[in-house]
Amino acid sequence: MSKAIRFHETGGADVLKLEHVEVGEPGPGQARVRHSLIAVNFIDIYFRTGRYPLALPNGLGSDAVGVVEAVGPGVTDIRVGDRVGYLLGPQGAYSQVRVMPADVLIPLPDGISDSTAATLMMKGMTAQYLFRQVYPLKGGETILYHAAAGGVGLIACQWARAMGVTMIGTVSTDEKAAVAKANGCTHTIVTSRENIAQRVREITDGKGVPVVYDSVGKDTLEASLDCLQPRGTLVSNGTSSGAVVVDSQVLAAKGSLWLTRPAMVHYIHPRPHMLSMADELFGHVLAGRIVSEPQQSFALADAADAHRALEGRKTTGATVLVP
Repeated sequence: MSKAIRFHETGGADVLKLEHVEVGEPGPGQARVRHSLIAVNFIDIYFRTGRYPLALPNGLGSDAVGVVEAVGPGVTDIRVGDRVGYLLGPQGAYSQVRVMPADVLIPLPDGISDSTAATLMMKGMTAQYLFRQVYPLKGGETILYHAAAGGVGLIACQWARAMGVTMIGTVSTDEKAAVAKANGCTHTIVTSRENIAQRVREITDGKGVPVVYDSVGKDTLEASLDCLQPRGTLVSNGTSSGAVVVDSQVLAAKGSLWLTRPAMVHYIHPRPHMLSMADELFGHVLAGRIVSEPQQSFALADAADAHRALEGRKTTGATVLVP
């Protein structure tokens, strides 16, 4: 028997319950992983609240690191004792031990600690696909990135600096602005007292930016569109404040703008591509260009408290659960 967070109905953080679960032997193509750290991501809240539907009851979480305890028939590139991380597969990462598909497991290099890896699997790979695939940055651009002091944001700050990209980042407080700047964000906009579009135009001498990465959604939509150059691109990579609804006529009127709502699953397959994405990310970390450690940790049993902190914007950087 093992312990795992389960939920039987959607709703607030209090629907998350710690339960005893049966963990069996891995079947064909599967591996059993004992977790060392489990990442908490905003997408977990979407599943918990029902914004992203799941069959209930269910587990939660898709992002963790640990050690392979056993492998099933047909598994050849993952071995017992391997340190691995993952960000795909069925929900259920909020657990001590689980059986899951072996083909989503990513071997961790010796130079990357479990604590670093726990902040990189979903968050670092998200920065990779946003900056290197969705709107490929080449260096020299000036961009706007919302929630720059968040878990993905702090990695994005460092990645932008490594590429020679001037990053304008929005944050909610002066304290978060200081953290974002320390991680490589060139300019910060404190949204509680500054006008986003006005500041972006000031910083760019009225030109605007070619791309906005917006994980906030409804509350920042208008400002994001107003920051873009003609034929600019809004990458709507999250909706923490609510869904994004856009009239295509508005896109035309504001400069023939592009809008995309990317999902990681469409940018990470097949497996060799996923592994090459991870190699690029790990390369930055091993070279010292990206440094990442959890900023908040909670016991697995306190997963509900972790969700409350994340929803209340009381966190900076990455949050993890300790099984």
